[in-house]
Amino acid sequence: MSQSAKLRYDDKTIELPIITGSENERAVDIRSLRGNTGLVTLDDGYGNTGACQSHITFIDGEQGVLRYRGYPIEKLAEKSTFVETAYLLIFGELPTEAQLTEYRRLLTRHQFIHEDMRHHFDGFPPTAAPMAILSAMVNAAGCFQPELRQPEEDDKLMEAAARIMSKIRTIAAASFRKSIGKPINYPRSDLRYTANFLHMMFSLPFDPYEPPSEVVKALDTLLILHADHEQNCSTSTVRMVGSSRASLYASISAGVCALWGPLHGGANAAVVDMLSKLQQSGESVESLVAKVKRKDSGVRLMGFGHRVYKNFDPRAKIIKTACHAVLRELGVNNPLLELALELEEIALRDDYFLERKLYPNVDFYSGIIMSAIGIPINMFTVMFAIGRLPGWIAHWREVRTNPDSRIDRPRQIYVGPTLRSYVPLEKR
Repeated sequence: MSQSAKLRYDDKTIELPIITGSENERAVDIRSLRGNTGLVTLDDGYGNTGACQSHITFIDGEQGVLRYRGYPIEKLAEKSTFVETAYLLIFGELPTEAQLTEYRRLLTRHQFIHEDMRHHFDGFPPTAAPMAILSAMVNAAGCFQPELRQPEEDDKLMEAAARIMSKIRTIAAASFRKSIGKPINYPRSDLRYTANFLHMMFSLPFDPYEPPSEVVKALDTLLILHADHEQNCSTSTVRMVGSSRASLYASISAGVCALWGPLHGGANAAVVDMLSKLQQSGESVESLVAKVKRKDSGVRLMGFGHRVYKNFDPRAKIIKTACHAVLRELGVNNPLLELALELEEIALRDDYFLERKLYPNVDFYSGIIMSAIGIPINMFTVMFAIGRLPGWIAHWREVRTNPDSRIDRPRQIYVGPTLRSYVPLEKR
């Protein structure tokens, strides 16, 4: 028996259907609200608004659950690879051995960028932000594959997804090399996805970089954990831009720009910055925590709490283990990690944080991993973008293949001036 919610307004009562998701999430369907009543809803920041129905990712923030296409993030991080997880997100199922081999072949085939694109990097100043370069170059890459900008059929999507996934790491590594004044490295066909990226980042003509297996595994895990996260700011941007029938490349470029914002993709850099300042100042962790608890101090604890998770971020547990493994492998005695562990220990036994459910999130440890590997802070958000790309592609495809999809167009409540008369310039 279908359920509905009743809304009484003036002398009218209307029934609004209740939509139930596969995990028993429920929503009031308000698509007929304006037509029946003239009303719209107001929900700044969309905190209570379901913008779509999606098959891709499920989050239960109260229970600390994250699943891609039904698979728990813990199992994917333990048993899968980033490329396999990307295939799952984009195409809906874990690949067979033959499908995975073919997808890897396509990634290798399309790992080079057009030689003319290499000259584009010369147009950016050395101080250019890597995310600015990434956004511009992703859009430019679409100009070199015009037949794949709008991949409607699955066979074209396979080719397009492999192209953009492979080229984004080449572009990202090249933007880093440009920023430090070193020659751009060509990719190697004998290396898998993550190891190849590290080679392009750190190899020198006289000293090829051979990444340790623990470093490759940790970075691969980090990319898996960032691969999708439901309707966040950048993913919603990709869906909105895609709803206008903009190309895959243009939509992904827009997602990069949204992720660039410090409130979205810059959180892990903010954690490292906070820990670095704490170390340099010589201030104790206890003193920092005391300031955080005082409202008038203006001090925020970065890397704790999450807008969606009201329990422990499941990704944080996984990345903490990976962080320890990398530091052991590299023999790094990282004072920032010691501060992070001390901060975590204090926060997890302090009533102030427990009552507010301020637990460490994925950003708390990811920046420490990247710093240990040698990835600079200005590249942290680029790494986030590489990881998030499969989710963006999956959501773009979901919008484009939905027969009921239409261009996104939110409503507003106007609160500006009412009708005014034009005043001639000489009388103002």
